[in-house]
Amino acid sequence: MRVAIISDIHANRHAFEAVLADIEERHAAEVWCLGDVVGYGADPDACVELARAHTAVCLAGNHDLAVTGEVPIEDFSRAASGAVRWTQEAMEPANVEYLASLSPVGEREQIGLFHASPRDAVWEYVLSALLADLCLDAQQQRVCLIGHSHVALSFERASGGETHGETRPAGSEASVERGEWLLNPGSVGQPRDGDPRAAWMLLDTESWTAAFHRCEYDIGGAAAAIRDAGLPGSLAERLEYGQ
Repeated sequence: MRVAIISDIHANRHAFEAVLADIEERHAAEVWCLGDVVGYGADPDACVELARAHTAVCLAGNHDLAVTGEVPIEDFSRAASGAVRWTQEAMEPANVEYLASLSPVGEREQIGLFHASPRDAVWEYVLSALLADLCLDAQQQRVCLIGHSHVALSFERASGGETHGETRPAGSEASVERGEWLLNPGSVGQPRDGDPRAAWMLLDTESWTAAFHRCEYDIGGAAAAIRDAGLPGSLAERLEYGQ
């Protein structure tokens, strides 16, 4: 099965719509979202409604959990906590209820799904081979998918070997047929790897390949929506730089 893996949409409707169009062109059978549908951006209701319509699996991220009151706002930076409070006031109750129904952990097709990591599904940023090695020790499945870091990455450990990781630029592909893997598709709505384009990953569970994709979207429109909503200007500025 060809599955589109997305994460960290962060209420960026412009990026989400562009990624969904790209996914449709590549004929994925399902879309799995690893969480943070809301947070930072100015279109939380639109993004939740798109996720409800298009995803077969949707996890809760730490920003989603903050909006529903399941994690403390005090655990966030000033800009992020301000965005959480704005989102709580702006969202329709039915969409908040949907977020409250989600879990940061899941499983599909014997693949582990975590918003952050197999060790800490809500908060851990897996950005090094050392942390990935600890996560591979903890995970139950051979292949697991993670989000949260906003960076497209893959970590691999062959049987009895060391864990190796690498960033995954647009157009790269990993063969995940053997060994243990942690895969991060990068961020749809707020990439932090220097490439401002929206990121996602196409996982083929028959050939066991993972292809990493980027697509252009209306960054100016997304930034303008953030400013018009009165959200912190830094949240708009960083979109242009992929940071």
